[in-house]
Amino acid sequence: MESIQLDDVDRRIVHALSVQPRASFRTLAAAVSVSDQTVMRRYQRMREAAGLRVLGRANAARVGWSDWYLRLQCGPGSAPTVAKALAARSDTSWVHLASGGTEIVCALQTRTAEERDALLLTNLPGSRRVATIYAHSLLHVFTAPTWNLLTRALPDSVVRQLDPPPVVADDGTTTALTLGDEVLLAHLARNGRASNASLAAATNRHESNVRRRIEQLWRSGALYFDIDLDTRALGLTTGAMMWASVEPARLEAAGQAMAAHPEIPFVGATTGPTNLVASIVCADERHLYQYLTHRFAALPGVRAVETAPLISTLKRSGPVDRDPSADQLTKLSNMPAS
Repeated sequence: MESIQLDDVDRRIVHALSVQPRASFRTLAAAVSVSDQTVMRRYQRMREAAGLRVLGRANAARVGWSDWYLRLQCGPGSAPTVAKALAARSDTSWVHLASGGTEIVCALQTRTAEERDALLLTNLPGSRRVATIYAHSLLHVFTAPTWNLLTRALPDSVVRQLDPPPVVADDGTTTALTLGDEVLLAHLARNGRASNASLAAATNRHESNVRRRIEQLWRSGALYFDIDLDTRALGLTTGAMMWASVEPARLEAAGQAMAAHPEIPFVGATTGPTNLVASIVCADERHLYQYLTHRFAALPGVRAVETAPLISTLKRSGPVDRDPSADQLTKLSNMPAS
């Protein structure tokens, strides 16, 4: 795949997409101050050369599902096979090989306790390739999964005109999803900019109903849109995962502070011996060192920190590119046992 570096126009397009992911090319063009044809051409180029995708995802806390972060230790030569199997699953995202290629880090979203237990208690422990499993339940997300901080290129006045949804406070309420909603979310997870016509056909709904339901789910916080983009196109070639132990009384402040750091696209509170997990993207190893020893080191309440360099990424935010209709609501596939 051709490698590109995003220029100012590209970054403005990505920023506009992160604010209004399903906006028409005409609306995006008006926000970026270029022609419709320029936006379409740039968008397609970024799709092909930088892996740009817009993906709709369910907010687990809002729909009664659960999010997990997994760390798997594998024997020499086994991790790539296990990682590929995890990447092929519709319930995983951000599947990375880390720490010299013997460790796998991935995110998992499950709808039911049965789905969770099938993977964590049966499938993974039953694989002779997996030596150690650490499962961290994600309790709270301090950042929305967006590239706003990394690609911020539009003035606030333009952002307001794009009409982003309000930040919805986490009051503990959940949104009940219908079977049709789950099918709709499965298709949006594959392509967040799928046309209303194609989504209506896939869910047996009218276009107006699809448009209205997407807006309802998005504005309620049950649905969010993620921008999937190869960070190398932003000049960021070094990635790492971080696990930190923070004094409980200072966990909220530390998480909120990290959420404002441009090096941190994601940070959340978890269960486990460490209570903060974050992904880091930097220009190079020197940038990573400076971040850890200056900006991160200045946070109060940090007791310990562990970092693992990312060697390769087998899967980013979205699912594998296949039609989800047939298997989205079936039970999870088994991991290979040998």
